[in-house]
Amino acid sequence: MTNYVWGNETQFFFHLTPEIVLDAVEALKITTTGRCLQLGSMENRVYEIEIERPTNEIKSPSDKFIVAKFYRPGRWNQDQIRDEHRFLLDLDEQELPVIAPLVIDGETLFKLKDHDIYYCLFPKKGGRAPEELNEEQLQIMGRTLGRIHNIGASSVASHRLSINTKTYGEQNLDFLLEKNIIPPQYAKGYESVVREICEVSSPLFKNIKNIRIHGDCHKGNIIYRDDIPYFIDFDDMLMGPAVQDIWLVVPGIDEEALNDRMVLLEAYDSMRSFNYEELKLIEPLRALRYIHFAAWMAKRWDDPIFKENFPYFNTDQYWAEQIYDLNEQLRTIKGPSNGYGNGYGDDDYYY
Repeated sequence: MTNYVWGNETQFFFHLTPEIVLDAVEALKITTTGRCLQLGSMENRVYEIEIERPTNEIKSPSDKFIVAKFYRPGRWNQDQIRDEHRFLLDLDEQELPVIAPLVIDGETLFKLKDHDIYYCLFPKKGGRAPEELNEEQLQIMGRTLGRIHNIGASSVASHRLSINTKTYGEQNLDFLLEKNIIPPQYAKGYESVVREICEVSSPLFKNIKNIRIHGDCHKGNIIYRDDIPYFIDFDDMLMGPAVQDIWLVVPGIDEEALNDRMVLLEAYDSMRSFNYEELKLIEPLRALRYIHFAAWMAKRWDDPIFKENFPYFNTDQYWAEQIYDLNEQLRTIKGPSNGYGNGYGDDDYYY
């Protein structure tokens, strides 16, 4: 496994201290009480910080806190992060349910002194995680996603990835092979199935419109506030087909899940016309997510948090299961369409 994939700044990032975090916040002329609590984010480092505020400005307990997000160095450059922030600000301006970064002296993005580590601040907004969505909630979700995608289509994120077989498939495979991440006994089988998935899936992406989308729109990135779904963590926003956000909200493949997806899409259509040709991309996108996740994990394996939370990664069992699952996905992609997407896939994938 490689060391320092993104340079020595990652070592400083791994060991951010409350003192460094508080100093960074106070450098923006925000007075803190000294209370700093690290939150459960693995990709970045995220902290809840108590700040001094006049009593008359505190309308709820959350108003006494802000959230500081420190970006993993080397993953996104400042232009790419600004694309994320611009999308959030565009959505917030149109009163979409998102949590936008705070604008301080006209800026949303800041850099630690003497280090190439970027950070931003958010208001603290509490909420509850969604459970199984009922019909009304699916309809609200569909209408909200339609509105989000209307704003997403109004501009481009020119510095962000576009999701396709090259960016999420071939490039991730090349990284895994070049860095010798895959154990030798599994490398040939893994490479073979990934390359065939990319070859078979690539034509399906032709003539599909890419817009700004959330990109990682699973239920873990949605919270409910006053029965309204708020979309959080736009860290993986990208240019891609609308269906990428839709299938992640309803990832299942059984009859109930397929019906739920159609309820969501009917509501989506009331806000934005959905191209039903995109349904054929669901299983290729699911397969690309498997591949992307393997490379994503490998690039972070030097981070102690990942070793603690994903001890099974890079074991023989992990790679054997990946090859099996990808072969199942390949059969699904090549199989007959069921009208909701190509065939059936693995409904247990929630990375």
